[in-house]
Amino acid sequence: MSQDERATVATLERARAVFRSQTAAHQGRVVDTAGDSVLAVFETATGALTAAMQIQARLAGMHEASAPEARLQFRIGVHLGDVMEKTDGSVYGDGVNIASRLQALAQPGQILVSDAIHGAVRDKVAAIFTDRGPQVVKNIKHPIHAFHVSVDDAAPRGTPRSAADTEPDRARPAIVVLPFRVLSDDRRVGFLADGLVEDIIALLARMPGFSLISHSSSVSFRDHKTSAEAIARGLGVRYVVEGSVRDLGELVRVTAQLADAESGQLLWSGRFDAEQGDFGQLQDDIVRGIVTEIQPELTRAEIALIRRTRPDSVDAWAHYHQGVGAIAMKGWTAEALRESRSQFELAFDADPGFALARAHCALVTALGLIHNLVPRSSELVAEATSQAERAIADDDGSSEVLGLAGCALTELGHGERGMDVLERAVALDPSNAQAHVAVGAALAISGDREAGIARMRHGMQISPRDRRLGFWGYVLGSFELRAGRADIALEEARASIRRDPRLFLSRVLEAACLAALGRAAEASHALGAALSLRPQLSLVEIATSHGKRFAASLAPHWPPDAHDRGHSSATRASR
Repeated sequence: MSQDERATVATLERARAVFRSQTAAHQGRVVDTAGDSVLAVFETATGALTAAMQIQARLAGMHEASAPEARLQFRIGVHLGDVMEKTDGSVYGDGVNIASRLQALAQPGQILVSDAIHGAVRDKVAAIFTDRGPQVVKNIKHPIHAFHVSVDDAAPRGTPRSAADTEPDRARPAIVVLPFRVLSDDRRVGFLADGLVEDIIALLARMPGFSLISHSSSVSFRDHKTSAEAIARGLGVRYVVEGSVRDLGELVRVTAQLADAESGQLLWSGRFDAEQGDFGQLQDDIVRGIVTEIQPELTRAEIALIRRTRPDSVDAWAHYHQGVGAIAMKGWTAEALRESRSQFELAFDADPGFALARAHCALVTALGLIHNLVPRSSELVAEATSQAERAIADDDGSSEVLGLAGCALTELGHGERGMDVLERAVALDPSNAQAHVAVGAALAISGDREAGIARMRHGMQISPRDRRLGFWGYVLGSFELRAGRADIALEEARASIRRDPRLFLSRVLEAACLAALGRAAEASHALGAALSLRPQLSLVEIATSHGKRFAASLAPHWPPDAHDRGHSSATRASR
């Protein structure tokens, strides 16, 4: 700090970004970042140690071009043990203290682990463990048997490694995120560019059905003059993400684009401007914006490719992509749900252990049953419930699987079980927006409406460009209307319409809000718009999905050209 305060702070922020991205990539959660320290908890011992090894490797790479006096080296201690968690998310206990003591014993740039970690992971990671023997440390009753950890570069082929370091699974389409060009002399902008690439890789690596070229491989192209297409051919990838970061005085401008490497077609491009300030928060916001816009474009591109492929070469992942894309492209219609469910079923028929496809199928079926887009039957309810439970049993370590399956269970009437699964999904990945929104909806349904609405809003805020925002906004608006806030509910309904103009449910909600506000003509117009999207819509159907009181409030406003069906439906709904 005394030599170069600004550069030191910038380097520290860059190091923190490495800790954050690798912790998230290995099912961990950063609990605290006081001073120059980081405290994190993980779901598995393997995840914790793999993250630690990746952090040290990436920090070393980050410092390769730096003078020795400008390098920040971190000690890391890892322990497997119980911790106690407070309501604010902080943790404490002997487990934390032992990890802290191990960290203090390590040399700069090293990792020390306890014998508990050594016993849990020694056959599961490509690492060399050097016995440091029992260590007597302050405030711990018994000596800690410590091991120094280093990477085993001679590990045999097939030794488990971090997902971020493995070469892409060639059965899945691969993506490379190239180093972003830095158009500034400000070193902090360069650090931001590197952090963006690392975080984008970490988040895209969690996207089902795609493989990512590791950061250590992509960063080697930083100063090459080779074209993106040539790099992609050399790496054997289908998609390329590249971009630039520019300093505009008080603003930072990030541009990014996604291209099909084979055809050279630009699939998406975007620009993000943000005020310079907290570079850590700035990085998080930009990465989230880039990834949430890239994901649907990747899905669209894959579906287009799949449809040009021979039917007999379509695999489980291809069916899965088509299942996701059916609703993303066609909206919430009976036809889209039929296609989506059919593709998911083909996916897990081709691969019976495909938990993500089962979980998605269960949720699509559950939502279709509630909104009368799938014919209701006790057999179908039982089938969807079974699919959700099978998905959980097959992959209970995936936040995404648990989030989808837990939501399906709550919608199918298994509220307590579904909530338990959803809370596990959030614990595994606090950035899982779908799980947060589903927890909020479950809370609101169970009677804790205000807490549920707050949780839903949080989920929507952490994924501000999510393709599901239209549907989520409709659900949120429905709860606001039930809380007696028709004006706020109307805002949510209209925001939902802007996000997804094809969603007839948002028009129905808009009509109910306008009716509650005494704006009869507008309510009738909104119902007309809903009927144009779903011609078979009736008040009986609305009563089934939204409740009799909701349907009765709309009966007086049913459009004149739908009078007969509206009148008879209203009569049946009122009974």
